[in-house]
Amino acid sequence: MTPPAAAPAVSTAQPEDFFQLLKPRVMSLVIFTAVTGLVVARGELGWLSSAIAILCVAVGAGAAGALNMALEGETDALMRRTRGRPVAAGRVSRNDAMTFGVVLSLFSVMLLGMATNWLAAGLLALTIVYYAGFYTLLLKRRTPQNIVIGGAAGAFPPVIGWAAATGTAPWQAWLLFLIIFLWTPPHSWALALYSAGDYAKAGIPMMPVARGAKSTRLQILLYSLVFVPVAIAPGLTGLGGLIYLAVAVAGGLGFLLMAVRLWRSRAGDQPDKAEAVGREAALYDVRAEAKPARNLFAFSILYLMALFAALLVESLTPTMSL
Repeated sequence: MTPPAAAPAVSTAQPEDFFQLLKPRVMSLVIFTAVTGLVVARGELGWLSSAIAILCVAVGAGAAGALNMALEGETDALMRRTRGRPVAAGRVSRNDAMTFGVVLSLFSVMLLGMATNWLAAGLLALTIVYYAGFYTLLLKRRTPQNIVIGGAAGAFPPVIGWAAATGTAPWQAWLLFLIIFLWTPPHSWALALYSAGDYAKAGIPMMPVARGAKSTRLQILLYSLVFVPVAIAPGLTGLGGLIYLAVAVAGGLGFLLMAVRLWRSRAGDQPDKAEAVGREAALYDVRAEAKPARNLFAFSILYLMALFAALLVESLTPTMSL
């Protein structure tokens, strides 16, 4: 087991290291869903206040990411997928990352409250605390349901955007929340199926580690069967229009097809001794079997982005609505 990298006596951190603390790839999805919530809400927020609101959501998401990396530096160092992160690699100290995250958290919440309203600011504060505290410290290492319960943190941005625009959080905003909330388990467990070795090494009880690959594949299918109808619901309730309905149905059928293929596959299973003839053959088998999980993971991102893009397009071109 490779020990975590020790922080250097003299900081070697570069500006890009602090940028990486913000988890920019995650932040991009957060920004997109928050923008959608803000636009779909059709509030009367001016363009400057709207831009500030989205900036605050982005900074708040980045702050949560920095706090997560500060708290998980030692764990990240044990996993191939995360050992290059700034804290895990020793380029940024844990204290510096923690300070960076706290300062950005306070800045984003206070500015959002002053620029828009305190409901939006409170939801942003809740999101940061939920992800960095409740999920990272309490859930992630204690239960295989970590990503199910913790997934709420990633589902708040459209609600925050909606609240920033109108000062309210109606059921339509929470429907967008529910879409992301139900999307998170199949998306994250698909990744976990082909990263189970890393999670086991780090002592994180992700579903494939705690319950096995077969159970995980079944749960992905069951969650997908619930998620897709909910994803279609905005097209049937007036929140989305014809474009959204077409995207949701077509993409949902593709999502379910991939979930079924994954359920029927052996993704995440370890090859038995008869199959593992030589190290290279065993590696090839594992990678080949992981393909359905990789496909679902990649498609799930595209599907979620397509859903919110359709809502955004329809909101900007109202004549396309039902």
